[in-house]
Amino acid sequence: MPEKKLRILVIGAHPDDCELTVGGTATKWTAAGHVVKFVSATNGQSGHFQGGLSTVVQRRAAEAKAATALIGVESLVLPIPCGQMEPTIANRFIFIRVIREFAPDLILTHRPNDYHPDHRCTSQLVQDSSYLIRVPYNAPEVPALRYSPVIAYLSDRFMKPYPFAGDVVIAIDDTIEKKMDMFHRHTSQAYEWVPWIEGYADEVPAGDAERRKWIFGKWAGRSAEIADRFRDKLIARYGQAKGQAVKYAEAFEACEYGAPFDAAAIERFFGGL
Repeated sequence: MPEKKLRILVIGAHPDDCELTVGGTATKWTAAGHVVKFVSATNGQSGHFQGGLSTVVQRRAAEAKAATALIGVESLVLPIPCGQMEPTIANRFIFIRVIREFAPDLILTHRPNDYHPDHRCTSQLVQDSSYLIRVPYNAPEVPALRYSPVIAYLSDRFMKPYPFAGDVVIAIDDTIEKKMDMFHRHTSQAYEWVPWIEGYADEVPAGDAERRKWIFGKWAGRSAEIADRFRDKLIARYGQAKGQAVKYAEAFEACEYGAPFDAAAIERFFGGL
């Protein structure tokens, strides 16, 4: 067990956002004895095309819990309706309470430039909370933190106003299967909603084992693309031979809010991974 357990809070907009962006690295953290919590800022109700809103909400919360249980991560799904996220003061207070109650050393979230308004608003709410979590009279029912957590962004492929930097890139070849196992448990998304909205529902296999194999071929490529995009960072981190051999990776970008995401912080959170 580590001498001091790190507390890492990942705030995604929807159930499954955390798994798909940091699932491999989170597996390494929990295996090392650290405490990780995945928060979905919305209830995911809009992420389907049948079954009714309440049924979708219940399914997605159960899927999130089942997925995180695979690697010993805590799961929290907030009641904010999916597709209706706004950076309001009321929602800011929700974020402040969640952050204070968990007392993280590191917060990971989306970047503020993103295709999905829920992603953008989630990012803004984390930024808007970054100072106020230390101000006692904002959401005074939960004691204010006496320090600033480090904040960093999860990876994306958007180019404007600037492309994702990849300040830290972590090899996840040894945890990519676990990452895909987690997404496999998001049945409503992996095998129903995303194939339906993207127009390839007829490709989805019927059997569970066949689906698990299929989902790897369909989704692991995102982690492979990160490894290829940041090959130079992987070589710098792991050395020429190992860095060149990495097939799958996850990447993180420093946020200018919160405590410094400097060399000491990088070593603290990612050293040895």
